Amino acid sequence: MSLKEPESVEDCVYYTNRNLGEKGKARVWVLRNKCPKCSHSLMGKPVEKGKVKIRAEEYICPECNYKAKAEEYEASLTASIKYTCPYCTYSGELEIPFKRKNIQVFDEETGKKKTIEALRFQCAKCGKNIDITKKMR
Repeated sequence: MSLKEPESVEDCVYYTNRNLGEKGKARVWVLRNKCPKCSHSLMGKPVEKGKVKIRAEEYICPECNYKAKAEEYEASLTASIKYTCPYCTYSGELEIPFKRKNIQVFDEETGKKKTIEALRFQCAKCGKNIDITKKMR
């Protein structure tokens, strides 16, 4: 299976390139879909005065001005992943639905468990879970 790689980050709703421990790495991208109404251009966040409104709750087609709620639009997207497993060093690629899950992790600073959002997938060889966490600020 050969994944369609983005030509630029502008083609993506989400893009990240991460190191997973010492041996693993993952590159994840989610390509923008065409407008379901006119099928001419790619849906995107609204642009105002030349700047993209990144916290907007909707996606808009620049040609026909069709609007879709962010939750509905993002549920229809698929994430493409190229990875090297941090456990068994297997290199693989796969596509999964772009749906973040709430996952509990141990916070070493506070000594407590906390919940974070992450894309979770399994290694094709060893079957262990690999998480791509949402970057927190």
